[in-house]
Amino acid sequence: MNKEARIFIAGHQGLVGSAVRRKLESEGYRNLIFRPHAALDLTRQKEVEDFFAGEGPEYVFLCAAKVGGIVANSTYPAEFIYRNIMISTNVIHTSYTCGVKKLINLGSSCVYPRNAPQPLKEEYLLSSPLEPTNEAYAVAKIAAIKLCRYYNEQYGTDFMSVMPTNLYGPQDNFDLETSHVLPALIRRFHEAKAESAPRVTLWGTGSPLREFLFIDDLAGACVFVMQNFHAREIGEFVNIGTGSDISIRELARLIAGIVGYRGEILWDPAKPDGMARKLMDVSRVNAMGWKATTSLEEGIKKTYEWYKKNKFR
Repeated sequence: MNKEARIFIAGHQGLVGSAVRRKLESEGYRNLIFRPHAALDLTRQKEVEDFFAGEGPEYVFLCAAKVGGIVANSTYPAEFIYRNIMISTNVIHTSYTCGVKKLINLGSSCVYPRNAPQPLKEEYLLSSPLEPTNEAYAVAKIAAIKLCRYYNEQYGTDFMSVMPTNLYGPQDNFDLETSHVLPALIRRFHEAKAESAPRVTLWGTGSPLREFLFIDDLAGACVFVMQNFHAREIGEFVNIGTGSDISIRELARLIAGIVGYRGEILWDPAKPDGMARKLMDVSRVNAMGWKATTSLEEGIKKTYEWYKKNKFR
């Protein structure tokens, strides 16, 4: 992938896409292609085909997706499965018909079964039932993995899938109804501090264990894989993560400390916890030569600074 290559970043304004864009620009790539949703609806096949025909991308980072936390996934399952299947189908198929050299498809750790052994190894995919609270999103992401695999097998394409763990960082979604747990906690504690609230009540028991990856680390991994590997070398997909996790209860304490909230933290066990644990086995990507470098505390501090600067002026 030379510095003059035409590179399309699908979803360049989102958490993942914006980080991939920053990484590519920092390495001197000059021909980056992107469009806002208002100018290109990736769920519309004709729009995607016309865009590819006009722009002729050589490489594609498929970062676009409808994403959200447990509340959003439980409330809008039809939207999650429809939009994500349509986005991946249109982009992957059109990448094939237009002769894209390489594609990176971004997945999610939620593709793994609810009760899969820990840490999660790539071979555990489809080995048992999914977590019900995010099944719709997971099915769409699994479909994208399989699309890449079978297009590679039938058509000789070079489409690679990477499965990141829970992501966070600048450009994250901090909406309390649709966000993931880490940005939601940042906002909850920030607002509680501003309002001098004596206590904050959080969903569940706080016992689930989760792994978190700073978004700039993921972007580095995506560019690293694109630059150095082919689909035949990584197989169906490869995990991207840190290899370590933390309980939601400990995470809440850490974020409260960084934000400076000193009130009481309560838990509502009547609300769902989701999967008990989701820890990625990252031995394969580590063996390929990549490791995460940003500590959780450092990453949360960077994310909180971005939040304060961009959400509350």
